[in-house]
Amino acid sequence: MRYQKANEILPEELVELIQNYIDGEYVYIPRKQENKRTWGQRTGAREERKLRDLSIYEDYLSGVCVRLLAERYYLSEKSIQRIVLQEKKNNKAAHQ
Repeated sequence: MRYQKANEILPEELVELIQNYIDGEYVYIPRKQENKRTWGQRTGAREERKLRDLSIYEDYLSGVCVRLLAERYYLSEKSIQRIVLQEKKNNKAAHQ
């Protein structure tokens, strides 16, 4: 999200009308429902995180300890435990 100057993109009459409600302050204009995107959709971050979590789980299943996984992936041991538990649940649900 980036700021845009209202007086550069909106008609002068509309800017004046908005100024009656909020003069010189910031206002957030939400996206239309049909244009909303989920987190990571634009950058691919969600898919990258899924792949990372799956890799962590596979390493864990192959015998790599939580402490070493935390160091390898630059995460806390608690985060590694959370990821392993979640992947275990996902794997169990996929096989039912």
